[in-house]
Formats: sequence, C-alpha cells, structure tokens
Amino acid sequence: QVQLVESGGGLVQAGGSLRLSCAASGRTFSNYVIGWFRQAPGKEREFVAYISRSGGRTVYANSVKGRFTISRDNAKNAVWLQMNSLKPEDTAVYYCAASLWLDAAADKYNYWGQGTQVTVSS
Repeated sequence: QVQLVESGGGLVQAGGSLRLSCAASGRTFSNYVIGWFRQAPGKEREFVAYISRSGGRTVYANSVKGRFTISRDNAKNAVWLQMNSLKPEDTAVYYCAASLWLDAAADKYNYWGQGTQVTVSS
C-alpha cells in the first residue's frame, strides 16, 4: 500500500512554470507506476503523464507533450511534474496516483493523493 501527498500548486501567469511534487509513504513505492491526472471544473478527470517503476519510460498526453516533464526518485519516494509554458487551459486540480499497470486509464490506479490546485491566469 502507498499513500500519496501532492504539493507545489498555485497561481501562475500564462507562459510561466510550476513544479508539482508527489511524496509517497511506504516501502513498496518502487513497485508502482506513478501517474499524474487533472480535473478542471465541470470536466472529467483526464490523464496527464505516467512514469514507469524504474523511471525509464514516460508517457504524456498530447495536450502537455513538450511542455511537461515527469520524473521520479525511488530513493526519495518522490515524483515530480515540471510544467512549463503553462496555458489557462492547464488550470485544474492535479492528482498523483499509483498503479501496478503501465496504463493511462484512471481506473487502473488504486491509490490517489488529495490533489493540488493549479491556476493559470491569462
């Protein structure tokens, strides 16, 4: 089992950057694929990116490809999402989640953090 806590959200102007952190508890962190998802008001939760157990494979949604970078450090039980060139449409609550599967589907993720708000002003 793993518990996840996100941080690093905030208010930023369009074109700016933010770095989200996901801190995990539990000795089995390295067993899990970690994904980032987001949910904007009135919209469904959507996939943003995931990273494999070793960090050797990353996958991104088309909407963030080239702007966001996911990384992890298993020794620190941590995952980060570096977000550059932010756009107003990136405004959402961002969640990190853990899965045993290399998959972008939210229903494959068993453990979720509480979320962190990202607001991008135009």
